[in-house]
Amino acid sequence: MGGTRVIVIGSGFSGLSAATSLAAKGYEVTVLEKNSSPGGRARSFTADGFTFDMGPSWYWMPDVFESYFNRFGKSTSDYYDLRRLDPSYTVIFGEDDFVDIPARLPELQALLESMEPGSAAQLDLFLEQAAYKYEVGINQLVYKPGRSVTEFMSPRLLLDVLRLDVFQSFHKHIRRFFRHEKIIKLMEFPILFLGALPQNTPALYSLMNYADISLGTWYPMGGMYKIVEGMVQLAEGKGVRFLYNQDVQRLEVQAGSINQVVTTTDVFEADVVVASADYHHVETELLPKSSQSYSNTYWDSRVMAPSSLLFYVGVNKRLQHLRHHNLFFDEDFGPHAEEIYTSPQWPRKPLFYVSAPSVTDPSVAPEGCENLFILIPVAPGLEDTEELREKYFHLVMDRLERLTKQEIRSHIIYKRSYAHRDFIQDYNAFKGNAYGLANTLLQTAILKPSLKSRKVRNLYYTGQLTVPGPGVPPSLISGQVVAKEIEKEYAPPVTVHV
Repeated sequence: MGGTRVIVIGSGFSGLSAATSLAAKGYEVTVLEKNSSPGGRARSFTADGFTFDMGPSWYWMPDVFESYFNRFGKSTSDYYDLRRLDPSYTVIFGEDDFVDIPARLPELQALLESMEPGSAAQLDLFLEQAAYKYEVGINQLVYKPGRSVTEFMSPRLLLDVLRLDVFQSFHKHIRRFFRHEKIIKLMEFPILFLGALPQNTPALYSLMNYADISLGTWYPMGGMYKIVEGMVQLAEGKGVRFLYNQDVQRLEVQAGSINQVVTTTDVFEADVVVASADYHHVETELLPKSSQSYSNTYWDSRVMAPSSLLFYVGVNKRLQHLRHHNLFFDEDFGPHAEEIYTSPQWPRKPLFYVSAPSVTDPSVAPEGCENLFILIPVAPGLEDTEELREKYFHLVMDRLERLTKQEIRSHIIYKRSYAHRDFIQDYNAFKGNAYGLANTLLQTAILKPSLKSRKVRNLYYTGQLTVPGPGVPPSLISGQVVAKEIEKEYAPPVTVHV
C-alpha cells in the first residue's frame, strides 16, 4: 500500500480500537502482540470443557460499543448476541440476606423504598443528575485528548463542568440523597470499577450509576471474548495485520523519532508508534532514558487502581443461590479499602465478586457443570506467592459455601489462579495492577500521563494509564481519541479502505 506505517504495540481494546480507526483512514497498520492471542486482559482460555474470560466480565455502557461498531458501518449484532441480565446482579450482605438488583426501574424504586421511605423519589432526582453527567461526560469530555487546558475553555463546557460536581466527592454526593447503609453501598459499588475510594472520586462519576441502572448490565453470549473476536474481524477487514508472540524489546529513537520497533524475533520500520501496552513499561524499559517523559519518582507517586487475585473454577454440578454476577458485601468494606489504598497489604476480611456466566450461557461449561470466575480486589505491588493464593482461595470458599449453603470444593474439577506476577508476566503491568490508573481528581484529563510522548515526536499512548481512564468502554474511546490525534499530525494517505 505504501502508506504511513503505524505500529500498534498490544491488542487490548484500546489497541484494537486505534488500529481499526487508523486502518479505516488508509494507514498501513501492524499490531504486535506479546501473547499468542489478541485481547490483552480480555483474553479467554478453555480447559476441561470450560471457557473462561480472563479479565473483564461486566458489559456496561452498551451505547459506547454500538457507537464504536457504527463508525465502521457495523453493529454489535453483526458480531455477537447481546442479552440484558435481569436481575442485573445480586448483592450478598450476609447469611440469608441476598438482594437482587432488578433491571426495571419501577422494581428498583420499590426495592429502595422498602429500605428507606422516600428513596424512590430521591433516586429519580439522583438519576436525573447522573443522566446529565453521562451525556456530557461520555459524549463530550472523554473524547477530549487531554493535551491542553484550552480544550475545556469553551463557555458551554465550563458551565457544564460546574454542573458536573467535579470538585465534590462521590462519598458526600451520594449521602445528599440516601441515608440507608445498604442503599449507599449499592450506589457506591460502581465506583469500585474506577479504582479509588468514593471519598477520593469526583461526584462526576455518578454517571456510572446511570450506566448501571438506566442502561443496564448485559452479556455477549459465548463470553466477553466475543467482543474481541468481533473487533479483530472488523480490524482485519480494514487491512490491519496482526502478528502474535511478538515481544517488543526496544524502540529505536533517532533524531527525536522512533524509526524501528525491535521484537525478540524481528525488526519493524515505523512512521508512527501507538503503545497500547503498559505505559510505564514502554517508557522505562523500551525507550532510552533520554527519551522518557516521566521519572520513576513520578510513576511511584501515581495512585494506582487495585490489582486482583482471580480464580477460574470449574465445578461438576450446578450451584444454587448464585446469579450471573454476585457481589459479596458480607464484610465491612472500610478495612478492606484501607488495605488496598492507605496501608497496602493482603486483606484480612476481603470483599469479593463471583461471576457464574454458565447461569446465563450453557456454552461456557459442560452440561450439568458451573463456570465460576472469582475476583478479590487487592493492592498493587504486593508479594504474590502460591501459599497466599491458596490461603485466600479457602478463605473465599469458606464464605461462599456458608452463604450459599452448599458444598463446592469437593466438586471442583478445574482451578487456576491469577494475580500480580501473572499481570506482570503477561502484560508488563506496573506493580501488577489490573485496572490501570485510579480516577482521582488529580489524575483526571490533563493530569493523566499524556497520550503523546513529550520527548518522541511519533510516539502515542492509549489505554488505561492515559485518557480517558480504566474500563472497557473508556479503552474503546481511548483508541479512537489517539487515532484522531495522529490524523491531525500525520495526514492520512489518499487511499482509504471501504
